[in-house]
Amino acid sequence: MLIRAAHPDDAPAVVALRALVYPYLVRGVESTRRMIAEPPPGEEWTAFVAEVDGRVVGWVSAYRNGGTSEADFGEVSLLHVHPEQRGRGIGAALLAAALGHLRPLGIRRVRTWALTESLPFARRHGFTPSRELRYSALDLRATPPLPDDPDGVRLPSLSGLDPRRLHTVHVAAAADEPGDAPTDALSYASWRYEVWDNLGLDREASSAVEVDGELVAFSLVKRDGDRMWSDMTATLPAFRGRGLARLAKVAALHRARAAGVAVAYTSNDEANAPMLAINERLGYRPVAAQWSCLADLS
Repeated sequence: MLIRAAHPDDAPAVVALRALVYPYLVRGVESTRRMIAEPPPGEEWTAFVAEVDGRVVGWVSAYRNGGTSEADFGEVSLLHVHPEQRGRGIGAALLAAALGHLRPLGIRRVRTWALTESLPFARRHGFTPSRELRYSALDLRATPPLPDDPDGVRLPSLSGLDPRRLHTVHVAAAADEPGDAPTDALSYASWRYEVWDNLGLDREASSAVEVDGELVAFSLVKRDGDRMWSDMTATLPAFRGRGLARLAKVAALHRARAAGVAVAYTSNDEANAPMLAINERLGYRPVAAQWSCLADLS
């Protein structure tokens, strides 16, 4: 077994492994290659892979969470090992490498995510389960009809939209999103990297909602071939309760279907009852669950 820093050329093997362990996650080879070669700004991001006989059988990334005002909050993301290689200490070695990267950065609290069956592993390594994240999928052949636009409402795609307008709405809409730490400090540079300039973002399918010319809601589509990820659907607080998030999401699903997408995936915090209800009404069905798990490094 060899634990080493990930290289851009690992991207195809990393994506194949992720598809095996997390078939409901969507991030393509080129997007993964770019993430390894050009990490997100300001997060001190790194990733490690595990090799057995020259084959990538494990992955983990670790970084400072730059989207929250909580100081020194770190992430250990997508720790996973090929099912045939489990029980050999590979997961523990990857976790040790990730935490070894975070400690010198002064990270005091760290979050990771674990499938329900992996919670004993998380507990053994000092992590306490916190919140449930629910994953769901929709066959786009079952997408509900797109209703007529209400008076004063437009549904433009993101193409041609000023990205700073969308960033402003994204930050304001995400500020009260449920989670272990507030999502209230997403810089424009970080947002551009993860959202606007992401190689997987389909700007034609992604939908915005304008009310009397004001941008108030959106639904983002990231895709890889005929699979898509609803990265975020949100509405400004002052415009909630008017069905605009659902309108944005239905428009995005229809545009994605017309562009050849067959299945859509998304995730929601257990406490995000409004979005869970919207997805259920749209026909999404549960496919998996993970738990956020927290540990104190100080």
